Amino acid sequence: MSEIAGFLDRPDGAKLAWRLIEGLGPTVVWLGGFKSDMTGTKAQALADWALAKGRSYVRFDYFGHGESDGDFAEGTISRWRADALGVLEELTAGPVVLVGSSMGGWLSCLVAAAVPARMKAMVLIAPAADFTEKLMGPEVTAADREAMDRTGVWMRPSDYGEPYPISKALLDDGARWSILPGPVNVEAPVRILQGGEDPDVPWRHALALAQAIRGDDVVFSLIKDGDHRLSRPADIARMIAAVEEVA
Repeated sequence: MSEIAGFLDRPDGAKLAWRLIEGLGPTVVWLGGFKSDMTGTKAQALADWALAKGRSYVRFDYFGHGESDGDFAEGTISRWRADALGVLEELTAGPVVLVGSSMGGWLSCLVAAAVPARMKAMVLIAPAADFTEKLMGPEVTAADREAMDRTGVWMRPSDYGEPYPISKALLDDGARWSILPGPVNVEAPVRILQGGEDPDVPWRHALALAQAIRGDDVVFSLIKDGDHRLSRPADIARMIAAVEEVA
């Protein structure tokens, strides 16, 4: 068993990079975070798990992320949702388990609502539902909005590297896909892992998503000293245990 890689052609000609492991069980699909890519610690840990256990697994980079085509500043929630749905349609068959980190947690909910019959379960890590409107929006000052009107983007400071461009189109489009306060139309089992010391997604925000999900089989786990990434060995073990439970 090995992992293969390729590129998925999108309707506008852009190509999405993907990696696939063929194995048993429902396909586990990794949906990464904002400005993240499929080579991160958690995505790689799931690949190692899938190879060791003989499980099906797909990871990919959204438009403008990682090895995929596109300008990150031109990405929107609509675009990245469509990317995820395209990956499910072209690279998977049958039931799937979505593992969504940060923005990927929000996109997982949007994908699950679009194709509910495909959903075996979801594992969400620091899910940043509605982050463009409810988490990022309040940070935008009048001067930032003037900059967006003038240049098209706001250069948002980041704790994880250089500032990155946030477009008015991203903020406006994100508001269209708001899912809180709910109800969130997900009936499949959901496991949420959330850090109590997360500076990007407050734990109460993630808990609000857990409470808004329509299904009853929802478990919210608070890692009191956990940060946003939840990439420590113990955090990775919790993620894999949650995937094994629901898959």
